[in-house]
Amino acid sequence: MAADDYLADPDELAVWLGVPAGDLRLLAALTAASRRFRGAVGHRVTLVAGDTVTLDGGGRRSLLLPVWPTTAVSEVLLDGAALMDGTDYSWSDMGVLRRLGCAWPDRLRCVRAVYDHGWAEVPEDIQEVVLDQARTIYTVLPGIQSKTVGGQSVTFGAQAAIGVTDQWARAVARHKVRTSGDA
Repeated sequence: MAADDYLADPDELAVWLGVPAGDLRLLAALTAASRRFRGAVGHRVTLVAGDTVTLDGGGRRSLLLPVWPTTAVSEVLLDGAALMDGTDYSWSDMGVLRRLGCAWPDRLRCVRAVYDHGWAEVPEDIQEVVLDQARTIYTVLPGIQSKTVGGQSVTFGAQAAIGVTDQWARAVARHKVRTSGDA
């Protein structure tokens, strides 16, 4: 995985774990945590240019593009015909695609949009939960809830056993792919 594909800084994880940032196990844990977050939210999180999406019209004035923040909308087609930004529709960085002067037709798959979305810099809430997950992956042996070596015993918490914290769940809910029902 390329360094820019990590959703958190290997150097910061290295401080937490007390190992060099180039440690292969550390990088594998960070890769796994980044993949888990991307899988949970259903998109890359980082900037994506020229993504094409087909949407249902829904009969309302506003549609939601599935991934935010929206940084550009380069094309909107309605039943194959190009619409003009500022005349036929407008858009916001929150991914709202609003029809101007009328509603979108109530038809399935009638709107196609090409847009740029994602974060140039990964939000801190995502970085934090990815670091937490990577620390857990690095530290906890799969399937182990407690471990005794000599006179020392360690018991891992429930979040280590199930792999999801409340903080993780909130970050996933905030950044997940949206559907028309989320409008």
